[in-house]
Order: sequence, then C-alpha cells, then structure tokens
Amino acid sequence: MKVICDREKFWQAFQAAQSVAPTRSPKPVLSNVKLEVTKEGATLLGTDLEISMRIEVAGVDMEAPGAALLPIARFGAILRENSDEKLVIESDGNKTEVRGQWSQFQLPSSNPAEFPAVPAFAEKKFHEVPARFFREVVRRTIFATDPESSRYALGGVLLEMLPETLIAVATDGRRLAKQEGPATSVGEHTTGDRMTIVPTRAMQAIDRALGDSDDVIRIAARDNDVVVKGGAATVCTRLVEGRFPKWRDVFPRRDDVVRIEMPIGPFYAAVRQAAIVTSEERRGVEFKFGDGKLVLAGHGAEFGESHVEMPIPFEGDADPVNLDPRFVSDFLRVLDAEKNCTIELRSSEMAVVISTDDNYSYIVMPLARDSN
Repeated sequence: MKVICDREKFWQAFQAAQSVAPTRSPKPVLSNVKLEVTKEGATLLGTDLEISMRIEVAGVDMEAPGAALLPIARFGAILRENSDEKLVIESDGNKTEVRGQWSQFQLPSSNPAEFPAVPAFAEKKFHEVPARFFREVVRRTIFATDPESSRYALGGVLLEMLPETLIAVATDGRRLAKQEGPATSVGEHTTGDRMTIVPTRAMQAIDRALGDSDDVIRIAARDNDVVVKGGAATVCTRLVEGRFPKWRDVFPRRDDVVRIEMPIGPFYAAVRQAAIVTSEERRGVEFKFGDGKLVLAGHGAEFGESHVEMPIPFEGDADPVNLDPRFVSDFLRVLDAEKNCTIELRSSEMAVVISTDDNYSYIVMPLARDSN
C-alpha cells in the first residue's frame, strides 16, 4: 500500500476516526486506525466494538492499493507535529513508513486483517434529516441523559422516527429535553415500537463526524444498532438496551397554566447570578414571577444569600417554584441569547415546562421547599 496525502485533510479525518477508539482495551488492535486504499479512494476506520466510524479521506492519491494499521498515539503525533503539505504513507504489512520533505518515520505495523469489520451504509430504508437540525438535536438533548441509571435506559437519546418527523428525547428522571423537527422517511422507514436509544457518546461522535456540514444525513434504525451516514462519515453504534420511560406521560396538562415569555439572554444571566451562593447541600433557588418582575432567591448555609431581580412582561401572579439552577442553566445555554422562551407554571409542586418556538421543550421537576 502506498499513498500521497494532503497532511491537513488526512489529520482531520484521522482525528474523527480515532475519537471512537478506546483509551484502554485488552485488544491492542483497537489502539489503531485502519487505512483502506482502493481505486475508489481512501477510508479510515476506527472502533471500540460498540461504536464504529468510517471516514472517507479527501486529498489522497493512490500509488498502490492495500491496507495498513496506523497506531493512534505515534501516527497521530506525526500528523500533528509535521508541517509538510504532503506526506507519503507506505506499508508492507510489517512496518509503515511516513515521509515528508524533511522528515521520515518508520513504525511497526500489525496485520490489518485482524482489525474488526466496520460496516458501510448499505441500507435501503432510512430517514433523511438536515445535518444542521441533527446537530441541534445533539446539543439540546445529551446534557439531560443519565449514563449511571440502572432502573431505565437513560444513558442515551431516544430517537422516534415518524414519516415526516424526528423526535429526540433525553431524561435523567429529574428533567426531560425534547426536540422535534423535520425528517423524511425513505422506503417507509420508521422506528415503530422499537426503542431506538442512541448512547450519549455515540451522539457526540456523530456530531463530531458531521463537522460543519450542511448536507442531509441518513439514519437507519435496526433491531440492535443504528447506522448514520453524513458527508464523508458513516457511524454505526449499538443501541442502549432496556426500556425508556413513557415520556409523553411526563408532560403535564398544558391547560390552566400561567404562561410567561422570557428573554433568554437576561434570564440566563439572572439564573447564573442567583446560583452563586448555592451548594450541593442547598441547591435550590426560588423563582417568583409577578408584578412585572422575576425575583430569584438563593440561600446557601456556607456561602450566604442571593437576591436577583429582572423585569419581565408579566403583571399577574404565579406560585413561586423552587428549582435547581443548574438544570435551568443547562437548557438556556444551548439557546440563542437574542430570542425568547416561554415558561409554563401551574403550582409550586408541579413540573415546570419551558419551550421555544422551534419545537424544543424542557421539563424541570421542582425541588422540595426544604432544599432552599
């Protein structure tokens, strides 16, 4: 195998492929990225046996087809530290040589045939989703997952794919994030009754692989895994096993509620200020809406008290509610600070619903009053 590659493009693809490799593994072969070269092009493969990634590499000229295992630590350091525009990579199966204009490296190489198979995207039934929307899905859901849960399968994001819609839901049992948006079914693909729960780490890997692409991505859900194809990347991941909570039952009744429109930027700033005096033992901040202002009050046994006010377009009155400011901040930080969100309140004991005008909803359970 012998190729001449654009170092910068190869380095970018290598970083994506190595991102799914395990930091520690009893299988030494997994500490490599596999390079496959055919007349169709060059592809980098990485896997930890749970998540697999294929990256098609641009800027590669083939001189001889074949395959090679590239050790992540050493080969990655060569790509990172080298300043040559072009590199020659040549391997005979026992050693791999990397040559630039002013440098040359020789690395031992393992048998590429020992590397696990990494599937390509060959599905006939799938959903097409705008890449920009899917990146929003990742950003707006993964913070609400709970990888440590043992009762429910909360260590990932539930994807429900309907004929014209993608719904993504994440929860840790104390808050729930739901993003809904446009998607197109190809070949009558739907998730149906299947629990398609994508691990949080896999969602992050897909997001990294997509980069800034504005392409349409393809998502195919199968019984035990999901395959995603976007631009030059294909990611396959096993699904989280177990049952996801009946999330639709979590949403409270939307009638007979107080609705208050809030400017996101000032609201986020006020929550961060009020949270300064809170601690793990006393996490709660009281949110009181009424008389044209929001009053936030935090009480920390060790760190004192906070009192923050901000004007709001609401002249009515609503029951104060005690919330964990970290949960509210998690929601607000993924939104556009220049836009508004809507808060729905029923009572101090009922879940609070915060939503935006682009089909994003967030539920936060109130804390007990004594946690103030």
